[in-house]
Amino acid sequence: MLILFDHSTPAPLSSYLAGHTVVEARDRGWDRLSNGDLLAEAERPGFDVLLTADNGIAYQQNLKDRRIALVVLTRNRWRLVQRVIRKVVAAVNAAEPGSYTLIDIPIK
Repeated sequence: MLILFDHSTPAPLSSYLAGHTVVEARDRGWDRLSNGDLLAEAERPGFDVLLTADNGIAYQQNLKDRRIALVVLTRNRWRLVQRVIRKVVAAVNAAEPGSYTLIDIPIK
């Protein structure tokens, strides 16, 4: 899978997504795009998943006809994300076009 990390996604997470290609939005110059524009830009070159910690994205965008899947983290602090790394990897691996998966990351 081709996975796009937006600016809020912890970069160390990429090392846990073996077998996938991970690109950071800022590397493409997309880190300042609005959510709708970011999704459109990501679909053009064929990204399969957008991994983000922007919890509002699913409410702002209609995913019905999208080819890209969203995996959303409720928090982006790396020490907290590490605790649920298996859930994140499983959600990415199970992502289907137009799907939305929310990964709840507890504070404790």
